[in-house]
Amino acid sequence: NLVKKYCPKRSSKDEEPRFTSCIAFFNILNELNDYAGQREVVAEEMGHRVYGELMRYSHDLKTERKMHLQEGRKAQQYLDMCWKQMDNSKKKFERECREAEKAQQSYERLDNDTNATKADVEKAKQQLNLRTHMADENKNEYAAQLQNFNGEQHKHYYIVIPQIYKQLQEMDERRTIKLSECYRGFADSERKVIPIISKCLEGMILAAKSVDEHRDSQLVIDCFKSGFEPPGDFPFEDYSQNIYRTISDGTISTPKQEGMRIDSKTTVGKSKGKLWLFGKKPKPQSPPLTPTSLYTSSTPNGSQYPIFSIEPVHYCMSDIKTGKPRIPSFRSLKRGWSVKMGPALEDFSHLPPEQRRKKLQQRIDELNRELQKETDQKDALIKMKDVYEKNPQMGDPSSLQPKLAETMSNMDRLRMEIHKNEAWLSEVEGKVAARSDRRHSSDINHLVTQGRESPEGSYTDDANQEVRGPPQQHAHTNEFDDEFEDDDPLPAIGHCKAIYPFDGHNEGTLAMKEGEILYIIEEDKGDGWTRARRQNGEEGYVPTSYIDVTLEKNSKGS
Repeated sequence: NLVKKYCPKRSSKDEEPRFTSCIAFFNILNELNDYAGQREVVAEEMGHRVYGELMRYSHDLKTERKMHLQEGRKAQQYLDMCWKQMDNSKKKFERECREAEKAQQSYERLDNDTNATKADVEKAKQQLNLRTHMADENKNEYAAQLQNFNGEQHKHYYIVIPQIYKQLQEMDERRTIKLSECYRGFADSERKVIPIISKCLEGMILAAKSVDEHRDSQLVIDCFKSGFEPPGDFPFEDYSQNIYRTISDGTISTPKQEGMRIDSKTTVGKSKGKLWLFGKKPKPQSPPLTPTSLYTSSTPNGSQYPIFSIEPVHYCMSDIKTGKPRIPSFRSLKRGWSVKMGPALEDFSHLPPEQRRKKLQQRIDELNRELQKETDQKDALIKMKDVYEKNPQMGDPSSLQPKLAETMSNMDRLRMEIHKNEAWLSEVEGKVAARSDRRHSSDINHLVTQGRESPEGSYTDDANQEVRGPPQQHAHTNEFDDEFEDDDPLPAIGHCKAIYPFDGHNEGTLAMKEGEILYIIEEDKGDGWTRARRQNGEEGYVPTSYIDVTLEKNSKGS
C-alpha cells in the first residue's frame, strides 16, 4: 500500500524522473514492492503451512483425546461394576452364613431339648441342611466373583489404563513433533525469502549510491538555462558637459543612446518578480528624468529649455494610437514569457533561446522518427502491392492505393514540418551565435521574431524582420519596471467559484478545490487563464473553464 501510494503515476516516458535522486527513490520503491511481495509469501506460507496446519491438527488431537478419555471412563465403569457384583456376592454369602449358623443353633437346641418332638427335630435338621447348602453355593459364587474382580482389577491397572495412558502419551508426542515441524516451517519460509530480500536491500543500497548531486545540478542547469547573457556595464553619463559649454555653442547635446535603452534581461523575465529567487529582481539604477537628461539647448542669455526629439514624441503617439494601457500589455507579456502558464506557441518563441533550441531539436527528432515509420510503411505497402500484382488471387493491388496515397501525404506533411522546424532552429542558433557580438538592449528589445509578443501585445508575421523601436527614456524604464515588478497586491475585480478541482502543479498556477471561492484580480486575456487570489494572499492563474466568474460592477471600490 505504501508503494502504491508513493509510486509516481506516469502516463508517458516524458514524465519519468530524470534526477538521480528521483530515479533512486523510484528504484527503492520497486525494491520495496518486491520486499513486500516476499513478506506476503511468508505470510501465505505461515497461513497455510503453519497456522492452518496447526488448527487442523489441533482439531484432530481434541477428537482423539476425547476418544481416549471415553475409553478410560468405560474401563473404570466396568471395574466398578465387577466390584459391585463381587460385593453383592460377598454380602449374600455373609448373610447365608449367618442364617446357616442360626439354623444350626436352632437344631442343636431342639436336639438337646427332651420336650421337643421328633418332627420338630427333623424339620430343624432339614432347615440346617438347606441353609448350609445355600451358604456353600454363595461361598462358591463369592469366590468366583472375587476371582473375576481380582482379574479385572489386575487387567484394568496393568493393561487397560497403561494402554490408554500410552496412547495419550503418543498423541502428545505427535503434537510436540508437529509443533517442531511448524516451527521449522516458519523458519524455512523466512529462510527461503532471505536471498531475495537481501537482493532487494542490495538494490536499495545501489540505488542510494547512484545518487549523483553534480549530475542533478547539471540537469537543472540544462533544463532551465536561458541562453541570455548578463547585461553589460552601464556607460558613464556626463551631466556636467553643459557647465563648460560656451555661449556661442547652440548645438543640441547628444547623450549616448545605449545608456537610455532598457535591458530586457532585467525587465522581461520568465516568471513574476515575486518568484525571483533572491527577492525582488534587481533593477538598473537610473537617474530621475530631467530636461538635461533628455535634450537641452542653450539660449544666448545662458538659459536652457528642453527640446524633445522625435523619438519620444513618436513613442507617445504610437502609445496613444494603440489605445491599450501599458499595464495589461506588460502583464500579458509576463504571461507570455511564462512557459507553463500560457498556451505554448508553435515555434516556442515564448521560451528563452536555449530552451527554444532544445524544444525545437526534440520536435525535429520526433518528426524524423515519425517520417522513418511512414517511410517503412510506404516500403511495406509497395512490396505488398508488387506481391498482389504478381499473384492476383492474394488480393487487389488497387485496394492499397488509398493507404499508399495517405502515407505519401503524411510523408510530405512531415517533411514540411521538419523543414519549418529546422528553419526555426537555424534562426535560433544564428541568434545565439550573434548575441555575443551585440548588446542585449538592441538585440532583445528591438528584435521581434515570428509569433513573439511585442510590448504592445502585437505580433509580426515576418520571421526574419528586425523592427527597430524608438529608444526609450529613463522615465519609461522606471515606469516599466515599477509596473512589471510591482509588489503591491492588485485590487479584486470580482470573485469566482471553482466548478472543478485543479491541481496547479505547473509554475505560476494556483491549485483550487471544487467549490472554493477565489478573488478575481485579472480577467482572461483570451488565452484561457484567469488570474485569481486566495484570502491568504496566494496568487496564480487558474483555467477559465474551471470556474464560474462573477465580476463586480465597481471594480475600483472592490
